[in-house]
Amino acid sequence: MVTVKATEMKNKLGHYLQLALVEPVVVEKTNQRVAVLMSMKEYERLTRIEDAYWGGKAKAAEAEGYLSEAETKEFIEASLRVDS
Repeated sequence: MVTVKATEMKNKLGHYLQLALVEPVVVEKTNQRVAVLMSMKEYERLTRIEDAYWGGKAKAAEAEGYLSEAETKEFIEASLRVDS
């Protein structure tokens, strides 16, 4: 993983975009890590992992007796009808 100052990133953006295709690039501003530049492929991979994680949590919650997505929607719609 490469770390770069924000000013250098701005001045050599094309270079760091190319580098981000093969490894994350950490951006520092005033000596603090503020961002990470990564490839779209890596971002999509991480998003799929996160979606799978939260999907599993939702299924486990439903199995434990929490409302399903459809039941939650029905409950909210019924609540809105009562309040009107």
